Amino acid sequence: MFTTRPELLGTYGMVASTHWLGSAVGMAILEQGGNAFDAAVATGFTLQVVEPHLNGPGGEVPILVYSADHRRVDVICGQGVAPASASIERYRELGLDLIPGSGLLAATVPGAFDAWLLLLRDYGTRRLSDVLAPAIHYAEHGYPLVPGVSATIETVRELFETEWTSSAAVYLSHGEVPRPGSLFRNTQLATTYRRIVREVEAANRGREAQIDAARRLFYAGFVAETIERFCRHNAVMDSSGRRHHGLLTADDLADWQATIEDPLTYDYQGITVCKTGPWGQGPVFLQQLALLAGVDIEAMDPLGAEFVHTVLECAKLAFADREAFYGDPAAVDVPVSRLLSEDYNDRRRGLIGADANLDLRPGGIRGFGAAPVNRVAGDAGLRPTIAVLGAGEPTAARHDALNGDTCHLDVVDRYGNMVAATPSGGWLQSSPLIPGLGFALGSRAQMFWLEPDHPAGLAPGRRPRTTLAPSLALRDGAPYLAFGTPGGDQQDQWSLTFFLRYLHHHMNLQQAIDAPMFHTEHFPSSFYPRESRPGHITVEGRFPDRTIAELRRRGHLVTVDEEWSLGRLSAVAVEKGVLKAAANPRYMQGYAVGR
Repeated sequence: MFTTRPELLGTYGMVASTHWLGSAVGMAILEQGGNAFDAAVATGFTLQVVEPHLNGPGGEVPILVYSADHRRVDVICGQGVAPASASIERYRELGLDLIPGSGLLAATVPGAFDAWLLLLRDYGTRRLSDVLAPAIHYAEHGYPLVPGVSATIETVRELFETEWTSSAAVYLSHGEVPRPGSLFRNTQLATTYRRIVREVEAANRGREAQIDAARRLFYAGFVAETIERFCRHNAVMDSSGRRHHGLLTADDLADWQATIEDPLTYDYQGITVCKTGPWGQGPVFLQQLALLAGVDIEAMDPLGAEFVHTVLECAKLAFADREAFYGDPAAVDVPVSRLLSEDYNDRRRGLIGADANLDLRPGGIRGFGAAPVNRVAGDAGLRPTIAVLGAGEPTAARHDALNGDTCHLDVVDRYGNMVAATPSGGWLQSSPLIPGLGFALGSRAQMFWLEPDHPAGLAPGRRPRTTLAPSLALRDGAPYLAFGTPGGDQQDQWSLTFFLRYLHHHMNLQQAIDAPMFHTEHFPSSFYPRESRPGHITVEGRFPDRTIAELRRRGHLVTVDEEWSLGRLSAVAVEKGVLKAAANPRYMQGYAVGR
């Protein structure tokens, strides 16, 4: 099978990510003697700089970690919570029935900075200055823009010029959209990180003490104070078509820290797959495996209609359960063990027929969940103020807005350590840049429902049910595979298809990434304006004509997208002592490096 590039093989270390500079930085850290965790942190901070349309310091990140020393998988939750003053009543008083998809009202506590530093402190070996140095260099001296950054700035240019002028000062600094390939600098962000490094090194001598001091400086120092002032004194245009002040305060930041949690797991075909808890959508991956456990996937053509139909119908059931049951498990009871149980999924699997089902069908578990809030696209009375263009995460505030999206990175080292992380949020188009800091706040609060009885309903101090879903798999208790992709609601669809093709159809990592992808938008979107498209599926144009025709015959409403358009997967693996890596060729950004 032709692949766009080789699957990389080696024994020293592998880094794969959604941008070649991020992967190169991670590999450089490994070459300097750092471990996989050091490399992941340096890569994560670099991606904030070179993919500003996809993530930023004001965003969030879930991280899955396998430590060879601890011999276990941990989840680092870098998903910040809703502000203390964020209540359903507060938003209703503003005349809102949905949380805007952009602007300050959509902000939760920035979680990425603390999560990366927790990873560095507890698992890494390098100093803060070591892992921040590449990001500071690219922010200060410039990096070549990928076309996606320029296209995003062009899409929100008018908004920047007329409303978000602090963003215009950085991204339209010469009055024009910077050209693809040109060197771009964010000196404000470089100054922020330089100040943090300078102050913690001046006051603290030890590695861990410096890392903890940096966490305090961000969440209880000048960064938190600057964020509060900006939210209090600025009314910002958002996707509701109106201007609103933010709710975040310095106390909100000071009261929050990233946490280390146990993963949710499911054993499938001898592989233990690890995901976040139901504050993320990761359990839908596990439930899809539980549904597919009773199906002979290996006998199916991976480009055939039977495979696509079966995977899609399982996805519809699992995502319907996501909508009914998932929420922050620290605040609501989520029946995860029941959702992943054999008897429950045996019954759910019985709902799958030969033809596409067009209904949203969550399961019934007495005492749990709520009816999904289903806003079907095109319903009378729904007037979205942004255009939802393809797969991704819509966040900007005008009719011609471009979607935001996400990043992903995977690392494995010669010691047997492995990391999968999906940084996101704080896009340049999510809200205005905060002057003096050089980054925007995130918009993850748009994933809350303004429904008091819904498990994913808004409440102060609660985590939104995010879409961010890295994956890490073990074989016989040892690290086997780390993988993931940007893509919002599609993350645990594209990742699943990759995993099935790698495991059942014996494709190598690059073949499984390059193979044509597909997904459905059958269930409510996690992003403003929260629409669903019952029965609709999207397939890449490289699928055989007979497959597309058969899917239509079965009742699927098929959109054929461009040939290389769906998914931005990357992955690393270990098999019989050989380290492997691969990355997505779509959008001409992702790369894997290693030796």
